[in-house]
Parts: sequence; C-alpha cells; structure tokens
Amino acid sequence: MEKRPTVRDILTKSEDYLAGKGVDSPRLSAQMLLAHVLGLERLGLFLDMDRPLSEAELARCRELVARRGKGEPAAYLVGEREFYGLSFRVTPDVLIPRPETECVVERVEARFPRDGLERFADLGTGSGCLAVTLAVRFPGWSGLAVDVSPAALGVARENARRHGVSERIEFVAGDFSVLSGRGERFGCLVSNPPYVSRAEYASLSPEVSRYEPVSALVPHPRGETGGECFPVLAQVARECLSPGGVFLMEMGWTQADAARRAFAAFDHVEVIKDLAGLDRVLEVRS
Repeated sequence: MEKRPTVRDILTKSEDYLAGKGVDSPRLSAQMLLAHVLGLERLGLFLDMDRPLSEAELARCRELVARRGKGEPAAYLVGEREFYGLSFRVTPDVLIPRPETECVVERVEARFPRDGLERFADLGTGSGCLAVTLAVRFPGWSGLAVDVSPAALGVARENARRHGVSERIEFVAGDFSVLSGRGERFGCLVSNPPYVSRAEYASLSPEVSRYEPVSALVPHPRGETGGECFPVLAQVARECLSPGGVFLMEMGWTQADAARRAFAAFDHVEVIKDLAGLDRVLEVRS
C-alpha cells in the first residue's frame, strides 16, 4: 500500500511551492492552511507531524495552497485573523487586521482605566477588530461601530457575537459624519480610516490590491494624497469628543504633518510610533 503524505510532508511541499510562487510568508501560509484543513491550531501541527492525511484532506489542502499561490490572502482562505489575542472572522468585504493597528488599542489601554465606564465610537469599523477588542478589554464600555459598508457591518456583528459583546455595541451604517448628527459625546473615538493614496495603491502588493476592499484603503472619491479623511475626522472629533476625551487615528507613516495640520485646532496633538519606529497613530485630546 502506498504511504500517504504526512503533515510534515505537506508542510514542506506547500512551503516550497508557495515560495516558488513568490507569495508573502510562505511558511506561515502553509501552516495556516493545513491547520485550517485539519481543524487544528498551528501548534497542533507540530505535535503530530507524522500524521498521515486522508484523500479528502489532501484534496482540500491542495486547493487552498493553489489559491494561495495565485495571491489570495491566507486570512481570507481560512476565514479568520488574530488581532490583539482575539480571533476575528474576515471576508473579502473587510480589510484584514494588521499588527500596526494594535497600536491604537495599546494607546487606549494606556489612557483609560480598565474598570471605567465610557462611551466609545469606532469610525470605519470594518471587521470590528477595534470596536470588539475595546469592548472585550473594557467590560464597562459601550459604543458604536460605524461603517459605510453593510457587508462589513455584518462581519463586525458576527465578531461581536463571537466575543460576547454584541449587547454593548450598536452598529451604524453611514460615513464618518453620521456621528455628528446623533448629538452625543464620547470619551474615546478611534479610527483606522482609508489613508492610502492612489499612487501608493498602485504600488501595493497584488495580494492587497487584488483582494482587499479598495474602499477600506483609498479615500473616496480619488485619494490623491491619502489624507482626505483627516479634516472630516477632525470635525467629528471637535463635535463629538467629551471634555477630556481622546481621539486615536491610524495613519500612514509619511502623513504625520498632514494629520497635525488637520487637527491643529486641538491643544494636545501627539504622534505615536509603531514597533518599527514609524509614525503610525495620531492622538488628540480635547
């Protein structure tokens, strides 16, 4: 009887294949895809490297690896991505959460006590990674998750249910300015807005430009500078932040000066660097 390929065999072959196709992180991708097919955590693969795969498992793994080899992001193929220690459902309707966005949550945790009571809003929530994480980390908080995309809001709702915070988050369809019409003040506002210029978009990896939603990356309608959202968000912050409130916005590493200009009306404006030492988050306090 022919020996069936093992976990070790498939990981090696998949990594080699993906490396040859030039995709990002071929080893990690191979591990994520095989773990997904086998219903395991990635660590589980290394605890049973000699396990043989069934024909059905082999067929499914080969299908996913082939799609990954064409550039389809691994997070979309397995349907989830980790963010701040939590697992989030992701689909092509939402941007895949990035590690640099975790800087926003870290800064919120540095500014607010965990046992406090606050109202918050997440502008451009996408998968809901910021809104849901804040609701998980701050059990006394409640707030809004705003997005112009109904499909994205559907994904965010699913993630809120997954982490047991649905009752404390209201999902609102609309652009950033929808917050201004509610007549409410918030102690904390966060946003990861579209901030990629059209020129930058043209140079992005095909894994991003071909598969992730352009509306979550490039400001509407043209995105000439990438900073078109900044003045809009500054106006929302002026109208909706409570006295002493904090607004935190992710931005591109070259956009600190443009962001400071947009928020010049505030007395306290600070730029926070990410782990790579790049300007990444604008913090404003009212």
